[in-house]
Amino acid sequence: MTSPPLALYRSPPSVNRPALSVTGFGRQRIAVHVRQRRLPCHAVVLVETGRGTLETEAAGKLTIDGPALFWLTPGSLHSYGPAEGESWEEQWALFEGPFASSLVRQRLISETAPHVALSNLREMQQLFAALRADFTDGSALALSSAAATLHRIVVQSARQADAATDTVAGAKIDAAVSALAERAFREIDMQQLAAEFDMSPATFRRRFMAATGLSPKAFQLRLRIDHAKQLLTTSDLPIETIAREIGIDDAFYFSRLFQNREGLAPSAFRSRYRRQ
Repeated sequence: MTSPPLALYRSPPSVNRPALSVTGFGRQRIAVHVRQRRLPCHAVVLVETGRGTLETEAAGKLTIDGPALFWLTPGSLHSYGPAEGESWEEQWALFEGPFASSLVRQRLISETAPHVALSNLREMQQLFAALRADFTDGSALALSSAAATLHRIVVQSARQADAATDTVAGAKIDAAVSALAERAFREIDMQQLAAEFDMSPATFRRRFMAATGLSPKAFQLRLRIDHAKQLLTTSDLPIETIAREIGIDDAFYFSRLFQNREGLAPSAFRSRYRRQ
């Protein structure tokens, strides 16, 4: 038995607007096309069953064969819906905020490849169910949780997109992460590293962020700073030597970088955390 249509909307706060807000959620079975529409916000549509098409300015016309999901970006002209004479079951969410735009810049949401064929529908259904529950609740805490769940949908969608695009992508990016970790204390040409694993720089960065939550440069820096903290608390090495050990020749630059990230100068960190 088909569930009755559902459509809920909530405006984000007028002051102290969050970086990511879910502003709408719905579920319905549709038998007609959305045609030549533009939205003022981002949207994600989960097609649980059914087949049809999606057409956007950036991606052209795409075939949708559920289970699948697709992304819509603000102001983009789009049309979508089930094949003629058929229907599909869909869930959707609207969202906005500076962080949403950041997800597009990071290519976790792609305007040129908005369609994701899903290999794990249950995972997405569970995330959409959690999103619906929090959005229906409507409390400040629940809406924050809904935004966090939307972010998880983005990340899991990117993971499944990679798996669908390239069955060995996971193994490739795991090997790339290991290679970067092994070379973290040396100068690394990230474009060359991407080419080493048969990826463009943009694909390498997107897959790396999906796997680790960090860009390659940020991942390398985290490893360097973590090793510096280890050396500061377990050795008597001078600051200059520790800087060189992690691949930074300028001790002053290292100290400034360390303080910016940790809120303490290296010497103060050593005094506070070293075990006597």
